Amino acid sequence: MISLQAALQGLRLVCHCCAVLGPWLLLSAPAAVLSAEKPADSSLLTVDRIFGKEDFKTQEWGPARWLKDGSGYTMLEKSETLKEAKDIVRYDPKSGQREVLVIASNLMAPGESKPLKVEDYVWSDDTTKLLIFTNTKRVWRKETRGDYWVFDLKTTELKKLGGQAPSTLMFATLSPQGRSVAYVCQNNIFVQALDNLQITQLTSDGSGSIINGTSDWVYEEEFGLRNGFRWSPDGEYIAYWQFDTTGVREFKLINNTDALYPKITSFAYPKVGETNSACRVGVVKASGGRTRWLQTNADPRNHYIPEMEWARDSRHVVFQQLNRLQNTNLVISGDARNGDTRVLLTDRDDAWVEVVESWHWLENGERFLWLSDRDGWQHIYAVACNNQQLTLLTPGEYDAIRLAGVDEKQGWLYFIASPDNPTQRYLYRGPLDGRGRVERVSPNDQPGTHSYEMSKDCRWAFHTYSRFGQPPVIELVRLPDHKAIRTIADNAELRAKLAKLKTCSSQFFRVGISGGLQLDAWCIKPPDFDPTKRYPLLIHVYGEPAGTTVVDGWGNENYLWHCMLAQRGYVVMSIDNRGTSAPRGRQWRKSIYRQVGILASADQAAATRQILMDRPYLDPKRIGIWGWSGGGSMSLNAIFRYPDLYHTAIAIAFVSNQRLYDTIYQERYMGLPADNAAGFKDGSPLTFAHQLKGNLLLVYGTGDDNCHYQNCEVLINELIKQNKQFSLMAYPNRTHAIKEGDNTKRHLFETLTRYLKENLPSAQ
Repeated sequence: MISLQAALQGLRLVCHCCAVLGPWLLLSAPAAVLSAEKPADSSLLTVDRIFGKEDFKTQEWGPARWLKDGSGYTMLEKSETLKEAKDIVRYDPKSGQREVLVIASNLMAPGESKPLKVEDYVWSDDTTKLLIFTNTKRVWRKETRGDYWVFDLKTTELKKLGGQAPSTLMFATLSPQGRSVAYVCQNNIFVQALDNLQITQLTSDGSGSIINGTSDWVYEEEFGLRNGFRWSPDGEYIAYWQFDTTGVREFKLINNTDALYPKITSFAYPKVGETNSACRVGVVKASGGRTRWLQTNADPRNHYIPEMEWARDSRHVVFQQLNRLQNTNLVISGDARNGDTRVLLTDRDDAWVEVVESWHWLENGERFLWLSDRDGWQHIYAVACNNQQLTLLTPGEYDAIRLAGVDEKQGWLYFIASPDNPTQRYLYRGPLDGRGRVERVSPNDQPGTHSYEMSKDCRWAFHTYSRFGQPPVIELVRLPDHKAIRTIADNAELRAKLAKLKTCSSQFFRVGISGGLQLDAWCIKPPDFDPTKRYPLLIHVYGEPAGTTVVDGWGNENYLWHCMLAQRGYVVMSIDNRGTSAPRGRQWRKSIYRQVGILASADQAAATRQILMDRPYLDPKRIGIWGWSGGGSMSLNAIFRYPDLYHTAIAIAFVSNQRLYDTIYQERYMGLPADNAAGFKDGSPLTFAHQLKGNLLLVYGTGDDNCHYQNCEVLINELIKQNKQFSLMAYPNRTHAIKEGDNTKRHLFETLTRYLKENLPSAQ
């Protein structure tokens, strides 16, 4: 869905909807009121400081790239000769020796007075050529269309790829030998030679309904598939996805504000139970020719192919194939020469199976690494290609969260896990033969969240470390002893600003509910907290399988806004219910199967009641809840299902009726609507809207291509029908992130803040 990252990026609000008075009445205070936050002393947070002036931005760095030969890494750094430009600099990880590889003036396009603005870059394997991505344009969620240039370090030549039309290429990728580049343009795949810039068109059937080399909307959203082609290791072939959206019903977004007449954007969007795109994988010679399609013996509209890579032999393409219910995942090897296929592994679950992104080949392609929770915990296995034999590499009652790196030469596997505390993340390593003990690599004296970007040989890593309320520190570390070599970004300026704030105490704790179940939670209290007083409680919720909110790591703007509310007299909490992606085992995560919205909201309500019993300083008549995307749906379920518990709710970019969301996400966790009609009905907030008693604010972007504004309108109709009063803030043409346009984010959080002040007042 409904990714938690997208869900935590924005908010919006406030317009009164009154069934008695008829048309919607916007609750718009005078501009002076909305911007009336006085510039208080530096010890106080304000919406303007957080979202307007952005006083608390984290330090920028990178993008950094490890060189394939392990000799060092490169970074973009301010140019020493050109203002507002950047050089590309190489560092030796051991000595710190610095060398400018590409000066900004070398990246000056013909006829231009300024160098290219490097949005991203990739080195050829021999570091003689640099592929540069610039002049980017957004396609749905990310900037994936733009211009590509190649800079030759030996000749200092700078060449533009493709034709003259600006921002038309997608996913340009160097061949393994660095002699050519493949890219997508207008749903077709091209290869361009770097010596003479000759272009070879590999596919010609790309159209509005046939998509080659990239994905349809739902694969991009739910499987993260964007770059839809892969070079063979020998550079002779390209394997690619093809989608046929014929028969997929289209959704339309209406833009009423950018022109005299509305502009309509139409795109194929398969809602629950509806027809999917037909998907298949083909192989074509990089020099051109006929595509050979791999034979899957499956209905291409009722199976998914979320991942695909070449085997090391450059002859076989290995891909994952899910059935529509997503409870069986087949790892299939396809012969690029004749299209024949064979199954390498079958992974099944009574609920659903996860797509595995962290593929890694071992022993020259004889085995590969695989993540599965088949024994009740998510573990990493080595799978033999010849007989499907699995070797467990991470034994124990804990989840291996993700693969971090493989040092095959020394026989070590690196992975992220947190066996003792699911709110934290650490680096571990274990032997590749599965016979030795797993050991923690992250320092024992650094509790919190650790992430790593490792060099290919696993000798070095960019290490990012943070805690709740403590900004990240990024450093270069040597592995496996985790010795810090140098600091790359310390966020010293941000830390100094935070140190001046009135301190809001925070704690992580567990709350017990029925059956002896313990839920993880955190709490932020006001600076002058007095246990003899009564405080309003605001709960931040997500609650769906795509993410978790209770993590001991830096929380960016959301954390700061919660602290601002605490400074104004609120107690703020967040609770992770069953069904979230916390590393607490298969049963924890999959207990919500076929009952999304039902079990989770019951867990949230039970935890809230217990917290009220445990903490008498909380006012049971002032309980609020807010969330975004899946958290917006959960906020609606909370106030509709438990109207005597929750007094105020803010729901942003929510799904009100699960039948209105996409096939891949909703069917994965709920099954098909024909087989689970009761679950779809009982899990949808719309079903319980008639029970609303408290204050409700709905916030939505009318241009949301993910969770459609349709969800909001359907709910509005039901609330009107039931004569329920509520408030609404619609942001014209904003997407799921509600961040587009001038001042949007500041306005959104100012609206949220004001709504809480009026409907969930604190003593301050």
